[in-house]
Parts: sequence; structure tokens; C-alpha cells
Amino acid sequence: MFNLKEKEFIFVFTGPDGAGRKTIAEMIFRSLDIPHVVSYTTRPKKPMEVEGHDYHFITEEQFHHAEKNNEFLESVVLDGYHYGIKESDITSLFKEKQSVIMVLNAEGTETIKRLYGDKVVRFFIYADSDTVIERQKKRGDSEEDIKRHIAHYEESMAYREECEHIFENFDSSHTAFEITKLFENYLNVQFLEE
Repeated sequence: MFNLKEKEFIFVFTGPDGAGRKTIAEMIFRSLDIPHVVSYTTRPKKPMEVEGHDYHFITEEQFHHAEKNNEFLESVVLDGYHYGIKESDITSLFKEKQSVIMVLNAEGTETIKRLYGDKVVRFFIYADSDTVIERQKKRGDSEEDIKRHIAHYEESMAYREECEHIFENFDSSHTAFEITKLFENYLNVQFLEE
């Protein structure tokens, strides 16, 4: 396992699918130049997703091969699809920057928290279930995918109280701005102009 130094952090965005956790992580990644760790998955690519940016889309065989070689720091199975983060990806990003961003479900977040303790700062991003469904429709998710995500909604929401920071995401720009201010405290640097 990679050892993190004093001012090195893993910022994890978690919460129900469709609440905007990935959008907010992306905004912060762009404005603060904090790289995000891209997960590997065996699920099919959605129309709007980009290989190597949203996920690394790999076959079951490739996933199991990497798993057998202990390449994954954490891996989970969700709705029959495998998801995992490679330790080598984290290590290489920490050589360039002092912090990284991850977008994970509750199970993955808990695994990373167990491994890295206080170095993991969890941001729980949520919206009510109607808003989540509406956002999933707007981004072009199939009815089947939406049903699958909503089936996990309450389970995802139950993890909220475990997280260090909780944000109801009415407006992604505002939420990202508020979170950016929090990042200043962790990294002890001034990101925003007064």
C-alpha cells in the first residue's frame, strides 16, 4: 500500500448515482488541477462516456487477470459488473500531485477509508430521488439503468452520516464552489480570489 505524506489526501466523492458527484468532482478537478483516479469496469460504456476519462472499460477476462495479479486496491461487484481501482494508478498520480480525487460508491469508499484512514476525506453528494431520476433521464440513461440505480438509492443514502462532509446538490456550480473552499483548509493553500 502506498504511504501518504502529511499534506497528501484522497478526496472521495460518493452518494447516489445521478446526484451529481461525478460532475462536481470534474469541476473541482478542472479548477484546482487535482487529478482524478479513473476506475476500471466491466460494464458497457454509455453513449456520453469517454474511455479513460469516465472509466477504463475492460473485459471480464482482463478484470479477473488484474485481480489475480493483485493490481486492484479495491474492487466491488455491482449489479453483476466489476469495478476496481488500481494501486499503480494512485501511486503514479501522487508522484505528480499532492492529492487525488476519486468517485466511488459507498462500498468502495469504505474500503479506501479503511486503508488510508484520516488521509481519506469523504464528500457525500446527494439529491432527492425525483431529482436523481430526472438527471439520469437528462443524461440519457435507459429505463433499466434508472431502475437499477434507484434500487440502490436508500442504500447509498444510508452511508451519508459516515462521511466528513455532506452536501445536498441543488446546483452543481454552487456545490463545487463550497467544496473548493473546504479544500483550502485541507491543503492549506489559497485557491479562490477574495
